[in-house]
Amino acid sequence: MTRHRPNWIAGIGSVFWLLLVGLPIYVMVASTVQTRPGYTQNGPLALPDTFTLDNYTSAFSEGFGRYFLNTVVVTVSVVAIVLLLVPPLAYAIVRSRSWLTSGVFRLFLLGLAIPAQAVVVPIFYLISKANLYDNLLGVILPTAAFCLPVCALILSGAMRDITSDLYEAMAMDGASPGRVFVRLVLPLSRGGVSTIAVFSALQAWNGFLFPLILTQSDETKVITLGLYNFQTEHGVNIPGLLAAVVLSMVPVLLVYLFARRALVQGLMGVGGK
Repeated sequence: MTRHRPNWIAGIGSVFWLLLVGLPIYVMVASTVQTRPGYTQNGPLALPDTFTLDNYTSAFSEGFGRYFLNTVVVTVSVVAIVLLLVPPLAYAIVRSRSWLTSGVFRLFLLGLAIPAQAVVVPIFYLISKANLYDNLLGVILPTAAFCLPVCALILSGAMRDITSDLYEAMAMDGASPGRVFVRLVLPLSRGGVSTIAVFSALQAWNGFLFPLILTQSDETKVITLGLYNFQTEHGVNIPGLLAAVVLSMVPVLLVYLFARRALVQGLMGVGGK
Protein backbone atom coordinates (compact mmCIF):
# COMPACT_ATOMS: atom_id res chain seq x y z
CA MET A 1 0.00 0.00 0.00
CA THR A 2 1.48 3.31 -1.10
CA ARG A 3 1.53 6.07 1.47
CA HIS A 4 1.32 9.63 0.28
CA ARG A 5 3.34 12.16 2.22
CA PRO A 6 1.61 15.44 2.95
CA ASN A 7 2.84 18.31 0.83
CA TRP A 8 3.56 20.85 3.54
CA ILE A 9 4.96 23.41 1.12
CA ALA A 10 1.78 23.37 -0.96
CA GLY A 11 -0.34 23.57 2.20
CA ILE A 12 1.57 26.54 3.55
CA GLY A 13 1.41 28.22 0.16
CA SER A 14 -2.36 27.67 0.00
CA VAL A 15 -2.86 29.18 3.47
CA PHE A 16 -0.69 32.15 2.53
CA TRP A 17 -2.66 32.66 -0.68
CA LEU A 18 -5.96 32.39 1.22
CA LEU A 19 -4.82 35.06 3.66
CA LEU A 20 -3.59 37.24 0.82
CA VAL A 21 -6.97 37.05 -0.93
CA GLY A 22 -9.17 37.00 2.16
CA LEU A 23 -7.62 39.95 4.00
CA PRO A 24 -8.86 42.65 1.58
CA ILE A 25 -12.32 41.06 1.58
CA TYR A 26 -12.38 41.05 5.38
CA VAL A 27 -11.24 44.68 5.54
CA MET A 28 -13.92 45.71 3.08
CA VAL A 29 -16.82 43.83 4.68
CA ALA A 30 -15.81 44.61 8.28
CA SER A 31 -15.53 48.30 7.50
CA THR A 32 -19.10 48.45 6.21
CA VAL A 33 -20.57 47.47 9.60
CA GLN A 34 -18.60 50.07 11.57
CA THR A 35 -19.44 53.66 12.28
CA ARG A 36 -17.27 56.30 10.68
CA PRO A 37 -15.72 57.42 14.03
CA GLY A 38 -15.13 53.79 15.02
CA TYR A 39 -13.41 53.06 11.73
CA THR A 40 -11.19 56.13 12.13
CA GLN A 41 -10.20 55.23 15.69
CA ASN A 42 -9.71 51.46 15.35
CA GLY A 43 -8.29 51.21 11.85
CA PRO A 44 -9.25 48.89 8.99
CA LEU A 45 -7.80 45.68 10.48
CA ALA A 46 -9.48 45.87 13.89
CA LEU A 47 -12.54 43.84 14.78
CA PRO A 48 -15.71 45.96 14.76
CA ASP A 49 -16.59 47.06 18.30
CA THR A 50 -20.06 48.10 17.19
CA PHE A 51 -22.28 46.57 14.54
CA THR A 52 -24.40 48.82 12.35
CA LEU A 53 -26.13 48.68 8.99
CA ASP A 54 -26.43 52.44 8.71
CA ASN A 55 -23.78 52.51 6.00
CA TYR A 56 -25.96 50.40 3.72
CA THR A 57 -29.08 52.46 4.37
CA SER A 58 -27.16 55.71 3.90
CA ALA A 59 -25.86 54.41 0.57
CA PHE A 60 -29.43 54.32 -0.73
CA SER A 61 -30.15 57.74 0.72
CA GLU A 62 -27.20 59.02 -1.30
CA GLY A 63 -28.87 57.84 -4.49
CA PHE A 64 -27.37 54.36 -4.80
CA GLY A 65 -30.76 52.88 -5.72
CA ARG A 66 -31.05 55.13 -8.77
CA TYR A 67 -27.49 54.40 -9.84
CA PHE A 68 -28.11 50.69 -9.39
CA LEU A 69 -31.26 50.83 -11.52
CA ASN A 70 -29.47 52.79 -14.26
CA THR A 71 -26.67 50.24 -14.29
CA VAL A 72 -29.19 47.39 -14.56
CA VAL A 73 -30.88 49.13 -17.51
CA VAL A 74 -27.54 49.62 -19.28
CA THR A 75 -26.40 46.05 -18.59
CA VAL A 76 -29.63 44.36 -19.68
CA SER A 77 -29.81 46.47 -22.83
CA VAL A 78 -26.20 45.75 -23.81
CA VAL A 79 -26.67 42.01 -23.27
CA ALA A 80 -29.90 42.08 -25.31
CA ILE A 81 -28.16 43.84 -28.22
CA VAL A 82 -25.25 41.41 -28.14
CA LEU A 83 -27.49 38.33 -28.01
CA LEU A 84 -29.61 39.71 -30.84
CA LEU A 85 -26.73 40.50 -33.22
CA VAL A 86 -23.84 38.19 -32.44
CA PRO A 87 -25.36 34.67 -32.86
CA PRO A 88 -26.61 35.29 -36.46
CA LEU A 89 -23.35 37.06 -37.28
CA ALA A 90 -21.22 34.21 -35.90
CA TYR A 91 -23.36 31.67 -37.76
CA ALA A 92 -22.83 33.56 -41.03
CA ILE A 93 -19.08 33.79 -40.37
CA VAL A 94 -18.80 30.04 -39.80
CA ARG A 95 -21.07 28.81 -42.61
CA SER A 96 -20.77 31.43 -45.34
CA ARG A 97 -17.84 31.52 -47.76
CA SER A 98 -18.67 34.86 -49.40
CA TRP A 99 -16.17 37.69 -49.56
CA LEU A 100 -18.63 40.00 -47.83
CA THR A 101 -18.87 37.82 -44.75
CA SER A 102 -15.11 37.39 -44.66
CA GLY A 103 -14.65 41.16 -44.93
CA VAL A 104 -17.10 41.81 -42.10
CA PHE A 105 -15.27 39.32 -39.90
CA ARG A 106 -11.92 41.01 -40.62
CA LEU A 107 -13.52 44.34 -39.77
CA PHE A 108 -14.63 42.93 -36.43
CA LEU A 109 -11.13 41.61 -35.76
CA LEU A 110 -9.79 45.08 -36.48
CA GLY A 111 -12.08 46.37 -33.75
CA LEU A 112 -10.16 44.28 -31.22
CA ALA A 113 -7.07 46.42 -31.82
CA ILE A 114 -8.81 49.77 -31.27
CA PRO A 115 -9.14 50.79 -27.60
CA ALA A 116 -12.08 52.87 -26.54
CA GLN A 117 -9.78 55.64 -25.32
CA ALA A 118 -8.51 56.17 -28.87
CA VAL A 119 -11.96 56.96 -30.30
CA VAL A 120 -13.66 58.62 -27.35
CA VAL A 121 -13.64 62.05 -29.04
CA PRO A 122 -15.41 60.85 -32.24
CA ILE A 123 -17.87 58.88 -30.13
CA PHE A 124 -18.62 61.96 -28.04
CA TYR A 125 -19.19 63.96 -31.25
CA LEU A 126 -21.53 61.33 -32.73
CA ILE A 127 -23.52 60.91 -29.52
CA SER A 128 -23.89 64.68 -29.18
CA LYS A 129 -25.04 65.08 -32.79
CA ALA A 130 -27.56 62.27 -32.28
CA ASN A 131 -28.97 64.14 -29.23
CA LEU A 132 -28.13 61.19 -27.00
CA TYR A 133 -25.76 63.00 -24.65
CA ASP A 134 -26.69 62.55 -20.99
CA ASN A 135 -28.98 59.71 -22.01
CA LEU A 136 -28.61 56.06 -21.06
CA LEU A 137 -29.03 55.08 -24.71
CA GLY A 138 -25.91 57.07 -25.47
CA VAL A 139 -24.00 54.82 -23.06
CA ILE A 140 -25.66 51.58 -24.19
CA LEU A 141 -24.83 51.85 -27.90
CA PRO A 142 -21.03 52.39 -27.71
CA THR A 143 -20.71 49.87 -24.89
CA ALA A 144 -22.48 47.23 -26.98
CA ALA A 145 -20.42 48.18 -30.04
CA PHE A 146 -17.15 47.52 -28.23
CA CYS A 147 -18.47 44.18 -26.94
CA LEU A 148 -19.38 42.91 -30.41
CA PRO A 149 -15.85 42.07 -31.76
CA VAL A 150 -14.82 39.92 -28.80
CA CYS A 151 -18.24 38.27 -28.58
CA ALA A 152 -18.26 37.48 -32.31
CA LEU A 153 -14.80 35.92 -32.03
CA ILE A 154 -15.80 33.81 -29.01
CA LEU A 155 -19.09 32.58 -30.43
CA SER A 156 -17.73 31.84 -33.89
CA GLY A 157 -15.06 29.70 -32.25
CA ALA A 158 -17.76 27.83 -30.33
CA MET A 159 -19.82 27.27 -33.48
CA ARG A 160 -16.83 25.87 -35.36
CA ASP A 161 -16.82 22.97 -32.88
CA ILE A 162 -20.09 21.73 -34.40
CA THR A 163 -19.15 19.00 -36.87
CA SER A 164 -20.13 19.24 -40.54
CA ASP A 165 -21.89 15.85 -40.27
CA LEU A 166 -24.62 17.45 -38.19
CA TYR A 167 -25.12 20.20 -40.77
CA GLU A 168 -25.30 17.60 -43.55
CA ALA A 169 -27.84 15.54 -41.61
CA MET A 170 -30.06 18.58 -41.16
CA ALA A 171 -29.69 19.47 -44.85
CA MET A 172 -30.71 15.95 -45.88
CA ASP A 173 -33.85 16.34 -43.79
CA GLY A 174 -34.70 19.43 -45.84
CA ALA A 175 -34.06 21.93 -43.07
CA SER A 176 -33.66 25.57 -44.11
CA PRO A 177 -30.67 27.64 -42.88
CA GLY A 178 -32.94 29.39 -40.41
CA ARG A 179 -34.16 26.10 -38.98
CA VAL A 180 -30.60 24.77 -38.77
CA PHE A 181 -29.63 27.87 -36.84
CA VAL A 182 -32.51 27.60 -34.38
CA ARG A 183 -32.71 23.81 -33.94
CA LEU A 184 -29.03 22.85 -34.20
CA VAL A 185 -26.58 25.72 -33.84
CA LEU A 186 -28.07 27.61 -30.91
CA PRO A 187 -28.61 24.55 -28.65
CA LEU A 188 -25.09 23.24 -29.29
CA SER A 189 -23.58 26.71 -28.81
CA ARG A 190 -25.26 27.49 -25.51
CA GLY A 191 -21.89 27.52 -23.74
CA GLY A 192 -20.59 30.18 -26.11
CA VAL A 193 -23.86 32.13 -25.87
CA SER A 194 -23.61 32.07 -22.08
CA THR A 195 -20.04 33.27 -22.33
CA ILE A 196 -20.81 36.31 -24.48
CA ALA A 197 -23.78 37.15 -22.25
CA VAL A 198 -21.60 37.10 -19.13
CA PHE A 199 -18.76 38.95 -20.85
CA SER A 200 -20.98 41.74 -22.16
CA ALA A 201 -22.79 42.01 -18.82
CA LEU A 202 -19.51 42.45 -16.95
CA GLN A 203 -18.28 45.02 -19.47
CA ALA A 204 -21.49 47.02 -19.13
CA TRP A 205 -21.72 46.71 -15.35
CA ASN A 206 -18.12 47.81 -14.76
CA GLY A 207 -18.09 50.42 -17.52
CA PHE A 208 -16.58 53.75 -16.50
CA LEU A 209 -15.23 55.63 -19.52
CA PHE A 210 -18.43 55.98 -21.55
CA PRO A 211 -20.64 56.94 -18.56
CA LEU A 212 -17.99 59.46 -17.51
CA ILE A 213 -17.77 61.09 -20.94
CA LEU A 214 -21.36 60.73 -22.17
CA THR A 215 -23.42 61.52 -19.05
CA GLN A 216 -23.59 64.48 -16.70
CA SER A 217 -26.71 64.60 -14.51
CA ASP A 218 -27.44 62.50 -11.43
CA GLU A 219 -30.46 60.97 -13.18
CA THR A 220 -28.21 59.15 -15.66
CA LYS A 221 -25.34 58.21 -13.37
CA VAL A 222 -24.36 54.57 -13.01
CA ILE A 223 -22.72 52.86 -10.05
CA THR A 224 -19.13 53.45 -11.15
CA LEU A 225 -19.77 57.21 -11.18
CA GLY A 226 -22.13 57.26 -8.20
CA LEU A 227 -19.36 56.05 -5.89
CA TYR A 228 -17.83 59.51 -6.15
CA ASN A 229 -20.72 60.87 -4.08
CA PHE A 230 -19.08 59.42 -0.99
CA GLN A 231 -16.09 61.70 -1.50
CA THR A 232 -16.55 65.32 -0.50
CA GLU A 233 -14.30 68.31 -0.03
CA HIS A 234 -14.22 67.52 3.69
CA GLY A 235 -13.06 63.91 3.32
CA VAL A 236 -14.14 60.43 2.29
CA ASN A 237 -16.79 58.39 4.05
CA ILE A 238 -14.86 55.14 3.78
CA PRO A 239 -17.41 52.82 5.51
CA GLY A 240 -20.23 54.26 3.35
CA LEU A 241 -18.14 53.98 0.22
CA LEU A 242 -17.21 50.37 0.93
CA ALA A 243 -20.85 49.53 1.67
CA ALA A 244 -21.78 50.81 -1.78
CA VAL A 245 -18.92 48.80 -3.29
CA VAL A 246 -20.16 45.63 -1.58
CA LEU A 247 -23.69 46.22 -2.87
CA SER A 248 -22.37 46.76 -6.39
CA MET A 249 -20.37 43.52 -6.22
CA VAL A 250 -23.32 41.29 -5.32
CA PRO A 251 -24.79 40.97 -8.87
CA VAL A 252 -21.35 40.35 -10.37
CA LEU A 253 -20.65 37.67 -7.76
CA LEU A 254 -23.97 35.95 -8.44
CA VAL A 255 -23.34 35.97 -12.19
CA TYR A 256 -19.90 34.46 -11.66
CA LEU A 257 -21.16 31.75 -9.31
CA PHE A 258 -23.90 30.59 -11.68
CA ALA A 259 -22.09 31.03 -15.00
CA ARG A 260 -18.40 30.44 -14.27
CA ARG A 261 -18.32 27.00 -15.94
CA ALA A 262 -19.90 28.27 -19.16
CA LEU A 263 -17.60 31.29 -19.12
CA VAL A 264 -14.45 29.18 -18.81
CA GLN A 265 -15.59 26.69 -21.45
CA GLY A 266 -16.54 29.41 -23.89
CA LEU A 267 -13.22 31.23 -23.50
CA MET A 268 -11.39 27.95 -24.09
CA GLY A 269 -13.23 27.52 -27.38
CA VAL A 270 -15.17 24.41 -26.38
CA GLY A 271 -18.54 26.05 -25.88
CA GLY A 272 -20.17 23.94 -28.56
CA LYS A 273 -19.23 20.63 -26.99
